[in-house]
Amino acid sequence: MPSLVTGAFALTALAAAFVHVTVPAAGASPSLIARAHAQREAATDLAISGDLQSLPSGTTRYLSREDLLTLPQSTFTVRDDPNFTGPTEVSGVLLEDLVHALARDPDSALVVAICDDRYHAHYPRRYLADHHPLLVLRINGQPPDRWPKDSEGHGNDMGPYLISHRQFTPALKILAHVEERQIPWGVIGLEFRAEKSFFAAIAPRRNASNPSVEAGFRIAQQTCLRCHNMGDVGGDKAQHPWLVLSAWAASEPAHFAAYVRNPQSVNPRAQMPANPDFDADTLDALIAYFQTFQSPEKP
Repeated sequence: MPSLVTGAFALTALAAAFVHVTVPAAGASPSLIARAHAQREAATDLAISGDLQSLPSGTTRYLSREDLLTLPQSTFTVRDDPNFTGPTEVSGVLLEDLVHALARDPDSALVVAICDDRYHAHYPRRYLADHHPLLVLRINGQPPDRWPKDSEGHGNDMGPYLISHRQFTPALKILAHVEERQIPWGVIGLEFRAEKSFFAAIAPRRNASNPSVEAGFRIAQQTCLRCHNMGDVGGDKAQHPWLVLSAWAASEPAHFAAYVRNPQSVNPRAQMPANPDFDADTLDALIAYFQTFQSPEKP
């Protein structure tokens, strides 16, 4: 075994069990893009797309699980991830490392995790720096076909990939909204986009200097965008695009606020999670933001 790996294992033995350890895998390739293939060849292949190194924008390629295992692997025990029922060892590749290996401009790239149910999770540069999310390849040393089922008891597979953190401490608070961990499972792809232009697609159409509108914009980036889309920006799990939300906010603001706070009270079949901590100011900020997408009333 190469001495570098041997040394890493020696350090691991001296470290506490909760310490994050990165172990370079033998035979790592300096050109991950070159190893990607044009078609998905296995269910565990990870789609990569967006602004990729040396490829036209919008190109999609696929990396095998074996390709990802050649990258430096980080291993730690996670204790506060609600996807697991107790302390769980996870290992995989830091999203920051994938940005540097795959993104055309790593210094400006945002990562989008795309799930098999069309849910999207978004990782701006600030989030990557604050929380160091990990693309999980192994759980308790096991591949995806031996992973535990979802913690909510539905019996769903959580593979082929999921994202976790060693420990999550919110680093941002906007009105009553506290930053939430981005921990999707069922991840089938990663998209690399220019962060500035990505969020520009949902920037308020007017009154951008209004503090309430700005707060609503920042909250919507972190919450609504996971399941609602504006064109090719955002997930479409909910199948209600951005302009539909804006129409509801403009025509039925009280209904909009009630739904955001407690969707099941409005529609018992709603799948959207509730936001019981959102106070009146927070809901007003979201409404003010979404209303900017509607044409102003004529005098």
